Amino acid sequence: MENVTIPAVRTALNRWRLRLAVIALCLLGAGTIYVTNILLTERFTESTRNRAEVRLTLFVANLMSELQRNSIVPQLLARDPALITALENGDFSLSTQRLLSFVDEIGAASLMLLDRDGRVVAATDRNRLGESFRSAPQFVNAMRSNTTVFTRGETAQGGFNFIYSRRLDNNGSNLGAILVAVDLAKIERGWVGVSDAVYVADSEGRIILSTEPRWRGQEESVALAIEPASGAIERALRATEEWTELPIDAYFRGEAVLRREARVPFQGWRMVSFTSYASVRERVNGVLALEVMGFAILLALLFWYASRRAATRVAVYEQESNELRALNAALQREIAARKQMERSLQVAEQTVEQTSKLAALGEMSAAVSHELNQPLAAMKTYLAGARLLLQRKRPEETLSSFQRIDDLIDRMGAITRQLKSYARKGSDAFEAVDARAAVSSALSLMEPQLKTRDVEISRTLPSAPALIYGDRLRLEQVIINLLRNALDATKTAENPRIDVILAVGETVTLTVRDNGTGIEDLDELFEPFYTTKQAGDGVGLGLAISSGIVNDLGGRMIARNGAQGGAVFEVQLPLLKSALKAAE
Repeated sequence: MENVTIPAVRTALNRWRLRLAVIALCLLGAGTIYVTNILLTERFTESTRNRAEVRLTLFVANLMSELQRNSIVPQLLARDPALITALENGDFSLSTQRLLSFVDEIGAASLMLLDRDGRVVAATDRNRLGESFRSAPQFVNAMRSNTTVFTRGETAQGGFNFIYSRRLDNNGSNLGAILVAVDLAKIERGWVGVSDAVYVADSEGRIILSTEPRWRGQEESVALAIEPASGAIERALRATEEWTELPIDAYFRGEAVLRREARVPFQGWRMVSFTSYASVRERVNGVLALEVMGFAILLALLFWYASRRAATRVAVYEQESNELRALNAALQREIAARKQMERSLQVAEQTVEQTSKLAALGEMSAAVSHELNQPLAAMKTYLAGARLLLQRKRPEETLSSFQRIDDLIDRMGAITRQLKSYARKGSDAFEAVDARAAVSSALSLMEPQLKTRDVEISRTLPSAPALIYGDRLRLEQVIINLLRNALDATKTAENPRIDVILAVGETVTLTVRDNGTGIEDLDELFEPFYTTKQAGDGVGLGLAISSGIVNDLGGRMIARNGAQGGAVFEVQLPLLKSALKAAE
C-alpha cells in the first residue's frame, strides 16, 4: 500500500509545484509588464514633449530671423541714392530694374517704391505700377514716422500679407516711401515636412500663419471646430483601450495630442503646435510585445519541461537548442530596437546643438523688447499730453513735450547699442559718473509712470558727489529696472511707498526698498526668464540684465526681504579711486 501511495503523493506534489510555478510566473509577468508600461510611457512621453519643445523653439527662431532680416531692408533702401534721385527728378525709367536687382538678393516677396502722393512708381511686380496707396495704412504710417513701420493686412484669398515700410527723406523733404513685402509663406512651407500641426496667432488671438489653411483668420477654438474630433463615446473607448492614459492636452482630428505654446517676441505673437501621442503608444507597445513574448516563451518552456521530463537526454538537448535559437532571435530584435532608439536620441541631440545659436538670437530679441518698453511707455504719455496741449492752444509747452519724445528716441537708440555690447566684457566707454545724477535722471524718466500711480517716493541723496568709474546710461538702466519692479510689487499695497537711498562709505551703495509683497524665491531671482508677473507684463530679463551690468561695473547686487515686509535691493559699486586702481 505504501509503494502505491508514495508515487501518487509525489505526482500530486509535482502538479501543485507546476501550478504554483505557473501562477508565480503569470504574476511576475503581469507585474513586469505593468511597471514597464508605466516607466516607458513616462519616458517616451517626456521625449516626445522635449522634441516638440525643441521644434517649437526652432520654428520661433526661424520666424524671428525672417522678420528681423526683412526689417533692415527698408532702412537700407531708404538710403539708396538712385531711388532718392528718381523721386526728386520724377524719372523712374530705371527704378523698377533697380528694385528687381535687389529682390533676389534680399529674399523679399516684393518691393514697391511710392512717391509722396502714394502712387506706385516702381515695383518688382510690374502689374502694380500706377496703383495708389494714398490711404493705405502702410503708406500713411510710414509717412508719419521716421522709423520702419510693420503692417499686417488680409488678402482676398483669406491669407495675410506682411509689409515693412519706411519714408524716404532728403534734405528734410519727404520724397515718398519704400514697401517691402515679407515672404512668410516659405515659413509655412517649411512646416509641411513635419507631422505637427503648427500655427501663429497675433496679440488678438487670430491665426495668421498655419499648416492648416482653413485656420487662418480664426481663433483657436473656432479653428479646432473646423476639424471636429470624434464623438465622446469613441474618445472614451480609445482612452480605455490603452494600458495607461496618456497626459492628453487637446484633441485634434479625434486624436490625443500634446499642445505646446511659445511666445514670439514680436508684437505679442505666439506660436502653438500640436504633436500626436501615437508614436509613444507604438513604441511602448513594441517593447511590451517583446516582454509578453518573453514570458510566453517562459511559460511554454515550463509546460514543455513538465511534459518532457521523462524524455531522453537527446530530446532535451535538441529542445534546449531550439530554445536558445528562439531566445537569440528575441535578443537580436531587442538589440535592434535599442540601437534604433539610440540613433533617434543622437539625431535629437544634434538638432538641439544646431538650434542653440538661433536660441541666443531669440534671447537678445526678448532683451531689446524688455529694455525699450519703458521709453515707449513714456513716449505714449508725452504724446497724450502733447495732444491735450495742442487742443488748448499751448504750442510752447507742446514743443517741450516733443523735445522730450526726441530725447527718448535718442535714449532708445543708445539702449540698443548698449544691449549689443551686453555679452562683451571691457570698460572702453567707462568714465567718472556721479551716481546722484544717474538716480535723478532715472526718476525723471520714470516720472510719467509715477504720476499714474499714487505712490510715495522717498529720495535720500548725499550732499557730496558719489563718484564711480563706469557707464552712466547702464547705471540708469539698473535703477529704472529696480524702480519698475518696485512699482509692480506695490500694486496691491494700501499705502504704496518706495525709498531710494544713495549712501557713500567704503563703496557707493544704492538701496531701493518697497512695501510690496516681497520676494518669493531668492535663489532664482537673478536667473534669466524668471518672473512672477502675469503673461505679457514681463519676460523675466530685467534683474538678470541688471545683475550683469552691475558685475561689469565691478560691483554686486543683493536682494532680500525687508523686516517690515516688502523687498530690498542693494547695489554696491566701488568708489572712483578704488575703481581706477582696479582698472590699472
